[in-house]
Amino acid sequence: MKWGFAPSWSVTLGALALCALFIRLGIWQWERGNTRAAEWTKFSQGADKVELLGARGLSQVARFQRVSLDGRYEPDHQFLLDNRTYDGRAGYEVLTPLDRPDGRIALVDRGWVPFAGSRNKLPAVTLEIRTLVTVIGRADDLPSGGLAAGRAAPSTDSNWPKVTSYPTMSELSAALGRPLEPRIVLLDPQAPDGYVRAWHPPGMQPLRHWSYAIQWWCFAAVTVIFWVILSRRKTSP
Repeated sequence: MKWGFAPSWSVTLGALALCALFIRLGIWQWERGNTRAAEWTKFSQGADKVELLGARGLSQVARFQRVSLDGRYEPDHQFLLDNRTYDGRAGYEVLTPLDRPDGRIALVDRGWVPFAGSRNKLPAVTLEIRTLVTVIGRADDLPSGGLAAGRAAPSTDSNWPKVTSYPTMSELSAALGRPLEPRIVLLDPQAPDGYVRAWHPPGMQPLRHWSYAIQWWCFAAVTVIFWVILSRRKTSP
């Protein structure tokens, strides 16, 4: 009894469809890895020097650029960004308004604080400093959520601090009752008056995306191998 190669149309078409899907998913993950690599490079380059912001707005510097700006903290009107994790633990990131001398208001992310165990018991994020301070940190965008179900705008009542999840800057401005700069400042890890600040670019590391791409391409190769095995037929001598 000999073996021959006689693939069926149904198996061949199924294998082609799977291979095309796996290859496309691999390309998608590879491109995402390249995008993340560019962001991580930009994040690294932003640490090279500190730009004095002066009278400029945060939107006038590159994202992730370290900047220095003056202002007065407004500790009575702070926001707690919900659904923020650190080292696998749930918690909040603390956004504190900074009144700049030119009238602009910037939100300073002072870092992560742990969940207190109950939604009715918010962490203590009081700040006694009300004098003019110099803040050094990175210009960044607000965190954005992937699912609309995870979004929650801050309340417009008189209670502070306000808990919010993946808000827009316009929603924060409405809750504060004043316009805010379109970007926030990630307070430097070495700066005072902050909490846990292990800043990094958003999303996964580029290497993980590239490894996922290779996995998808391996699935395509395995599909070809199975197609070959299923296409073998016994033939009479």
